[in-house]
Amino acid sequence: MSDIGDSIPPVALTRPDGSSVSADDYQGQAWVLYFYPKDDTTGCTREAQEFSAQLEAFEAAGVSVLGVSKDPPKKHLKFIEKYGLTVPLASDAETDGLAEAMGVWIEKSMYGKKYMGMDRSTFLVGKDGKIARVWRKVKVAGHVDEVLAAAKTL
Repeated sequence: MSDIGDSIPPVALTRPDGSSVSADDYQGQAWVLYFYPKDDTTGCTREAQEFSAQLEAFEAAGVSVLGVSKDPPKKHLKFIEKYGLTVPLASDAETDGLAEAMGVWIEKSMYGKKYMGMDRSTFLVGKDGKIARVWRKVKVAGHVDEVLAAAKTL
């Protein structure tokens, strides 16, 4: 499980346009990597909308943002178009992908049934490529503002 002081593994993810992105693309810059369970669900939509609304503030602080879920690139594209999102998204559809490497692909339980799912988690990465702050089991309300405040301290 990734924690403060660790580096983000350079696992390739797929953007909605089919191009790839990894931690290597953010070398020398601060960035936010947030994992969310599923496109077009209430909490995930709100989180993406809030990151989109604050994207200019993150950029003004010199911090990039990338949202990641297991949804395929085409689904991300529909999600982006439906809600006018500006926050960059990427797909981590591989079985041994970034979510597994970072410990955010976890066993969950709903109505007594166990299944694998994404733990809503956010990582703030410094210019040195090391994780500076971690939020796990994120509650969406107020989260983006808290991440932005922490990002401004880098």
